[in-house]
Amino acid sequence: MGFFNKAKEAAQQAQQAWAQQQAASQQPGMVHVTGAGPIDPAVLGGPSTRSVAADDPIWQPINGISLQDYGDLAREAQARGVTDEAGMIALAQERGWAPADTKSALDGWVQRMGQSMAVGQQFRTYLGY
Repeated sequence: MGFFNKAKEAAQQAQQAWAQQQAASQQPGMVHVTGAGPIDPAVLGGPSTRSVAADDPIWQPINGISLQDYGDLAREAQARGVTDEAGMIALAQERGWAPADTKSALDGWVQRMGQSMAVGQQFRTYLGY
């Protein structure tokens, strides 16, 4: 498939996604991405801008650490001047979280943010932005 065909297909998918997103924005129980344009970067391998149901598995805690827990930990790390993963894991230990579980959860949440912009926006909300 040539570049222009891929671009044309991406534009068509973006138009369909935009229409679906507009319809979904009227549905309760959904987490929506705000400020995104009409093109869903997922068609080119980026994180999706599609709305995500509140009960979607993407929101499930990882090793018992929810996205809100991660946001709270990151906010505390920011307040205490912690700027690296080792420091975050040390703060998590203060909360009673196992280092291996924390590392896995941090990596998992970052991966989920790479799949859906809704996860990243919700994380920033928990972070206080």
